Amino acid sequence: MAKELAKRYDAKEVEQRLQEFWEENGTYTFDINSAKEFYSIDTPPPTMSGRMHLGHAFSFSQQDFIARYKRMSGYEVYYPFGTDDNGLATIKLVQKSKKVNLKRIDREEAIKICLEYLDEERGNFVQDWKNIGMSCDFNKIYSTIDDYSRKIAQKSFLDLVKKGLVYRKEAPIIWDTQFQSAIAQAELESVEKKTFFNDIIFTAEDGKELVISTTRPEMLSACVAIFAHPDDKRYKGLIGKNAKSPLYNVEVPIMADDKADPEKGTGLVMCCTFGDQTDIEWFKKHNLPLKVVITKFGKMTDLAGKYAGLSVVDARKVIIEDLKEAGLLKGQREITHVVNVGERSGKPIEIINSKQWYVKYLEKKENFLANGAKLNWYPQFMKHRLDNWIKGLNWDWGISRQRNFGIPIPVWYDNDGKVYYADESQLPVDPTKDRPKGVSDEVELTGETDVFDTWFTSASSPFLAVGLVEDERVRRKLFPMNLRPQAHDIINFWLFYTLAKTQLLKGVNPWGDVTISGFVLDPKGNKMSKSKGNVVAPQDVIEKFSADAIRFWAATSKLGEDLPYQEKDVLTGHKFANKLWNASKFSLMNLEGYSSDNQVTEVFDKWLLAKLQRTIKEATESFEKYEYARAKTSCEQFFRHFFCDNYLEIVKDRLYNPDQRGENAKKSAQVALYYGILSTLKIMAPIMPHITEEIYQSYFSKLDASESVHRSAWPSVFDDFVNNEAEAIGDFGIEIVALVRKYKSDNQLSLKEELNELVILSEEEGFEKKVSLLIDDLKAVLNVKNITFEGETSLESDNFKLKLGIK
Repeated sequence: MAKELAKRYDAKEVEQRLQEFWEENGTYTFDINSAKEFYSIDTPPPTMSGRMHLGHAFSFSQQDFIARYKRMSGYEVYYPFGTDDNGLATIKLVQKSKKVNLKRIDREEAIKICLEYLDEERGNFVQDWKNIGMSCDFNKIYSTIDDYSRKIAQKSFLDLVKKGLVYRKEAPIIWDTQFQSAIAQAELESVEKKTFFNDIIFTAEDGKELVISTTRPEMLSACVAIFAHPDDKRYKGLIGKNAKSPLYNVEVPIMADDKADPEKGTGLVMCCTFGDQTDIEWFKKHNLPLKVVITKFGKMTDLAGKYAGLSVVDARKVIIEDLKEAGLLKGQREITHVVNVGERSGKPIEIINSKQWYVKYLEKKENFLANGAKLNWYPQFMKHRLDNWIKGLNWDWGISRQRNFGIPIPVWYDNDGKVYYADESQLPVDPTKDRPKGVSDEVELTGETDVFDTWFTSASSPFLAVGLVEDERVRRKLFPMNLRPQAHDIINFWLFYTLAKTQLLKGVNPWGDVTISGFVLDPKGNKMSKSKGNVVAPQDVIEKFSADAIRFWAATSKLGEDLPYQEKDVLTGHKFANKLWNASKFSLMNLEGYSSDNQVTEVFDKWLLAKLQRTIKEATESFEKYEYARAKTSCEQFFRHFFCDNYLEIVKDRLYNPDQRGENAKKSAQVALYYGILSTLKIMAPIMPHITEEIYQSYFSKLDASESVHRSAWPSVFDDFVNNEAEAIGDFGIEIVALVRKYKSDNQLSLKEELNELVILSEEEGFEKKVSLLIDDLKAVLNVKNITFEGETSLESDNFKLKLGIK
């Protein structure tokens, strides 16, 4: 006997109860002893930057659809969870929440404040992911700042050292003046800013004016050369000669290089150490002198002369005024150009000379391109983003950062500059507190204060995930992992660094498949941001509708597609849940006495089951290609149109009146009801896990022999239910129903209005014989006394003609 479903579906009560049920019963716990094939997911560790945002709910729901499908389709799914806690985002959050500048307090105290805050907030942060119905094994969880992750990150560094792929050198690096740290090329953001193109007068050896256009006149004191394109006829006679810089009267060589653009400005370019990436290339290529004129705090150095101590912005203003006064500013025009800013700070970056740690990988670019092509990309077009990024790499991977909070680089230096590395057995280690194993206490050592770039740790996520399993035999089955799901904005961050690091360490790809999700936009197609005031909190959406409704919305978008948020789309999911609840309630009420021995005898039942087999096939094929949106559409079409709008209305008479229609006719209908609802629940379970579980538990769990719909078998196509003839006949019947309903609507008649006669004429051979098999069901659903196959016609369709008579 089915447990009767409540009159109304209470999503808030059900979702909280079922999340607790799943946790208590270990529904998603990874079973290391399972005989099933393993399927492992490199779950993205979300950054601890406050609460979950709508983009998280969107992309994490999409990856969860895949995890749930794989679990139901016969795999033992390894789906751990992690939080990314050791980067600038955490520092910003802690500083804002605790109202403290972590750079200005003792290192140990700064670390303590961060760790305490993370411990306080992590539970609430992770709960947001549980609230949207994520089916991760939350017993397998890591934080990128915990001792476990520290050990793995430090070990990967030592392994790279052993391979000769790590070095430390003084070189130009990208510097964030706000956070006082080196940042990676991948941590830059390009923004458009208004500024001035300044035409500045240099003086050639013969006294002639040479006009150079620049947006950065504050770099004049760092000018070490002037470049022109070798084919630029205007300046061929100047190559190899010198010119004097304005204000400073310093002689600099005039040189030729293909990178100088004859079409930009006057065609002459001043090279300063360092204004941009091209300056670095010229500095290395032409062995130019180094003039550091900007400090790590964004102030001018003593080399800037009278401008020393001024900020870059202030120095620019004063220098422009001095150039005007000296008659050395030929012209000035406002332009909009692209400026690199720190992704986290939003401030323009500087390039300074600093001693940093690097991983050698520039020479591996072709290897990365080749192995990136071996990945299975969903969607395929996202691969070009990785290719473009790899091709554009110009520097080795700078992995050191100047922060108090992070994972320490496990090295020490003696007074002669010799480097001492930690022993693997002592990891995790803090060089500012500990000493390297096996080194005499008599050796005076200084511990490294730099920490790893957060991406150096995040790039170890496959090792972090798999390492949570203690059994080495199982770990070997989990790696390389099956799937990396992520958003497209971090292809050049997380995806690239993980691919690169795994190739350098193991010589293999970290995973086989890559699924890329899009962004959530506001209703007008703009990126959501707090500053614009267009942010929608998923917590509020869940409170108003449900987690299943927001997941339904997330399933409307294909992988790789950006999706404008529209509340009406979530409302559609809410309405679908109510429809599923009501249809299930009706079906379960009429399944009393159902037996698996019931025989399917009626054509409309065979028709529905045939449609169901097509739906199962389409949904399965779609999910296998990670096309969850198409699977949802197929199931929604079956459920709304075939099952609810037509079948349930057609079958009511047989269910309600077995004495007149026959007990076997009712039993036949029960088979279609049973499989129709059960298969709909299973296909929608990855997308709407709560309501499908609640309905499954109320009736199907015992008959289907599974404790949870999410541990049940994915529906498979039953060959016995594939029936092309019954499907075609049923389609004729549905068309008749639609035409009669239209007739009644056009004539302002109630659908319950009884018709005395329905006369059908068709030119198709055998049509009467086929449709005659549906007569009893058609009479009941259309409320018509007689159906015959003769007479004149007044309403047409492709296959038959109808004449309608009113009683």
